Amino acid sequence: MKQTIIAITVVFAFTSCKTIKTDNNQNLKEGIKMETISKLSNKQKTLAVLKSIETGDKNAVAFINPTNYTQHNLAVADGLAGFGALLSHAPEGGFKVNTVRAFEDEDYVFTQTAYDFFGPKIGFDIFRFENGQIVEHWDNLTAVLPKNASGHSQIDGTTAITDLDKTTANKTLVHNFVKDVLIDGKMEKLSNYFDGDNYIQHNSQIADGLSGLGAVLEGMAKQGIAMVVTKTHKVLGQGNFVLAISEGTFAGKATSYYDLFRVENNKIAEHWDVMETILKESDRKNTNGKFNFHN
Repeated sequence: MKQTIIAITVVFAFTSCKTIKTDNNQNLKEGIKMETISKLSNKQKTLAVLKSIETGDKNAVAFINPTNYTQHNLAVADGLAGFGALLSHAPEGGFKVNTVRAFEDEDYVFTQTAYDFFGPKIGFDIFRFENGQIVEHWDNLTAVLPKNASGHSQIDGTTAITDLDKTTANKTLVHNFVKDVLIDGKMEKLSNYFDGDNYIQHNSQIADGLSGLGAVLEGMAKQGIAMVVTKTHKVLGQGNFVLAISEGTFAGKATSYYDLFRVENNKIAEHWDVMETILKESDRKNTNGKFNFHN
């Protein structure tokens, strides 16, 4: 497997060099027919790229723009060369990738994935497409943790995408919830967004229901731990699933919040999340910013 990872790393690095000519003939030589590629959805391309981290499938490189790829993971150098350098450090046995949920919203695809990537992790990834190729990537990663008090893991629960006709309304609902409750602290508005205490929670530290959330917030307050959300940078959705990407602080540290909500009957019914401490500028390997989304 390590030889496979090294092989794909070489392809990524070479593809990004101007001295290597990339054209349709080269793609055909690697077994990719451009007419087939054009028929794939952006979601299918994204899943292929993520799985290639595990399998070393070099064909997936064709789904990434070789000369225009912006990286927002601050621990990874910019461009395909940076991605290739990361893969070159694969441990013996390689990486493991299991994408549990994948969604499309116009030019964006966002996914929830269980990784064995320098240790077991759960992550949300966001990819932006232009002309059928990936040109930009954002993510939030966290360690795998035990199930919460209600017996839910960080990734279990329903995966079925429904209510496609309600995508815009559901995105508005989540945007308003984050603004009213998480940013402005208007707790009296909670009843507008939830069906009583019927709420499934996948955060490993919080039990189901608003009562579970309230208990944790109360405990944090007693310990002097503050969770602050100051700005929502992007809200993406497909049907009953909506992902909100926000910024703030947790226990005084700059934090990126990725919150995935499932909406049912115009109420928030289920929640998954990943919180990640934002790297200090001195530790960053690119200057693209953690957020900087296109509107």
